[in-house]
Amino acid sequence: MSTPSPEKQKAAEAFVRLLGIMDDLREKCPWDREQTMDSIRTNTIEETYELSDAIMRKDMPDIRKELGDLLLHIVFYSKMADEQKQFDVADVIHGICDKLVFRHPHVYGQTAVDGVSQVLQNWEQLKLKEKDGNRSVLSGVPQSLPALIKATRIQEKARGVGFDWEQREQVWDKVQEELAELRSEFERGNADSMEQELGDFIFSIVNASRLYNLNPETALERTNQKFIKRFNYLENKTIKQGRSLKDMTLAQMDEIWDEAKRLEREGKL
Repeated sequence: MSTPSPEKQKAAEAFVRLLGIMDDLREKCPWDREQTMDSIRTNTIEETYELSDAIMRKDMPDIRKELGDLLLHIVFYSKMADEQKQFDVADVIHGICDKLVFRHPHVYGQTAVDGVSQVLQNWEQLKLKEKDGNRSVLSGVPQSLPALIKATRIQEKARGVGFDWEQREQVWDKVQEELAELRSEFERGNADSMEQELGDFIFSIVNASRLYNLNPETALERTNQKFIKRFNYLENKTIKQGRSLKDMTLAQMDEIWDEAKRLEREGKL
């Protein structure tokens, strides 16, 4: 084995330091000592969303901070498992290393691949062959995922075993079909059927996003942030004018809204 580079030695020293701190906290801090996997689970979810927010903002200092918070949680869970004689952090690391080597035969073996699409197909097929892998194609999709992310993962996994359109342009016929069915159910007014058709339509849009290499979760969040920015401008301007949104007409609000859009295009908002 080759001598680790100075960068890797530095990383190893930092990781060992973190493990030592975790040992100290579990031994000497009353709060850390009483924590369980269940008690910090929701904090882990929160930290994951905070990292996602930082990535969306492209805030590198905050990304570094949030990655540290998540790393702490990984070490925390591993420490608790070690105390229960289940596994330790080395088992966690070796586990992911073994998985990555197994799922990259084109890097660590003799398998030849032709582009990203084939890598992804091999990835899903290899997962089914793993000793402790998923028993079916979709069993690895966590049930607790938000629906939009879950739809994307379901479609990606189905594509990994060849269940997909031959040409991405074909998806638009499905989108139009689902839109027509949605409009028809809205005209009928049956709430349950409307909800089902709305779900089908959104699922088809997620499919289109995937086929055109767009992330629907990211796209929707960008729209959320854009709306928040414009609405805040609308609200703040009306306050400065001594007016209330409740007393304004839609046309009056649209005028300020369009102003916000213009300022946004000019990079002033």
